[in-house]
Amino acid sequence: MSDEQGRSLPDTSGIRTGGAADGEPDQSATAPAGGTEAEEQAKAIYAEILSRAPEHKISPTIDRVAALVDLLGNPQHSYRAIHLTGTNGKTSTARMVERLLREMGLRTGRFTSPHLHNVRERIAIDGEPISATAFVEVWHDIEPYVQIVDAQLEEKGHPRLNFFEVLAAFAFAAFADAPVDVAVVEVGLGGEWDSTNVIDGDVAVLTPIARDHEKWLGHSLEEIATVKSGIIKQLDPPAVVVTAEQDDEVAAVIARRAVERGARLVAQGYDIEVAERTMAVGGQLVNLRGTGGLYTDIFLPLHGPHQAQNALIALTAVEQFLGGGALGAEVVEAAFGDATSPGRMELVRSSPAVLVDAAHNPAGAGVLVQALDEAFAFTRLVGVVGVMEEKDAEGILSVLEPVLDEVVITQSTSMRSMDADDLAEIARDVFDPDQVHVQASLPNAISVAADLAEQGERDQIASGTGVLVTGSVILAAEARAVFGKDKPPRRPGRSSTS
Repeated sequence: MSDEQGRSLPDTSGIRTGGAADGEPDQSATAPAGGTEAEEQAKAIYAEILSRAPEHKISPTIDRVAALVDLLGNPQHSYRAIHLTGTNGKTSTARMVERLLREMGLRTGRFTSPHLHNVRERIAIDGEPISATAFVEVWHDIEPYVQIVDAQLEEKGHPRLNFFEVLAAFAFAAFADAPVDVAVVEVGLGGEWDSTNVIDGDVAVLTPIARDHEKWLGHSLEEIATVKSGIIKQLDPPAVVVTAEQDDEVAAVIARRAVERGARLVAQGYDIEVAERTMAVGGQLVNLRGTGGLYTDIFLPLHGPHQAQNALIALTAVEQFLGGGALGAEVVEAAFGDATSPGRMELVRSSPAVLVDAAHNPAGAGVLVQALDEAFAFTRLVGVVGVMEEKDAEGILSVLEPVLDEVVITQSTSMRSMDADDLAEIARDVFDPDQVHVQASLPNAISVAADLAEQGERDQIASGTGVLVTGSVILAAEARAVFGKDKPPRRPGRSSTS
């Protein structure tokens, strides 16, 4: 709870979060207690949007949202855009891209998903969640057109626009209304038929692609990559594709799509690289070779080789967006020096250390483990794990098992969260059964994990013990709320005054 500010491990229920994580809007999202009239109106609007089919109820077409933005005058074409897809790293990369652009003095819009605590986090203008007042105003502008499209769909026997279709159009309208110079847009799911794909990205960014959401994207990496590479458009002037290092079959799909669309391909491992990384207090020092040259000794306050990779891809995307030349060293240093990625390897408490990470698939768990081994010298680490029903629970737990001394199985408040007892059965096949504990309440699970962490290392509590909360974005959001991290401070950096 927010009044705890991480000073204790509360034993409470009813955590207030808004995490619409892993593709599901969480109906526990609320405006701040005692909020303004605009905040209360924004809360009511969000409740109305939530009454629609959730975003994981996929309509694999952009025709529906295209009809809506067409009625709105295609606001997504009133500014330039950088469009991002991938399996892991999208949000961190989008935040870095936006921060670099803002440091260049450009006015930015950023659309990411899911949110952690409040739906307005998804629609950020100049690095800040859209204000409640603007949220209400934009909704009043677009609501009549939403109703028109709903009526047209229902007349044809189709369901009305779903949560994510409405929210994507909402974001595009908000950015046009601001107005922004550039929008940084993360797909919701996939790419080709994702609701965000009505936008034309001057730069298409593909972060690492792995298996996830196989029900909708396909069961092979080639199938998944085919859907995701659908964000690459044939534009004049040609688009640029910036891709992280990929498996060979994924790289082949991306290259083929780029050729088909007449886009220029910039690939990690060929054109750009993380030239060097060294650990530093609070993060890492990186040397990044982008298309504009080599940037040396850049401090990045985020842990793990995956975050260095995200920084490289973000840097290159902005270089290409601005013509391909080098960015000023002072711009890169300032933008990366205060980079943040809430809920990603985030330290929310010390003594014992409590880390929160939103890894929700085996690939994400893998980069988490790599970062843990590199950045933290835990002598004893206890996990608090909860996953969503449709996820590869056994795969996630198997990746985590080598680094966890014990695990406390829990569940989030989402209706899609796997029951803690069911997940514990899977965990007992992965871990020694004596290592597995069950606490359905997340605050209780964290308390139990902290006690277990301290039991084996009484003389090294300050530096050697830790608790890791992971398994889903919703769980990460709720863990952040336990420690009062659900009201992020204002972000630093330049923004336009226009």
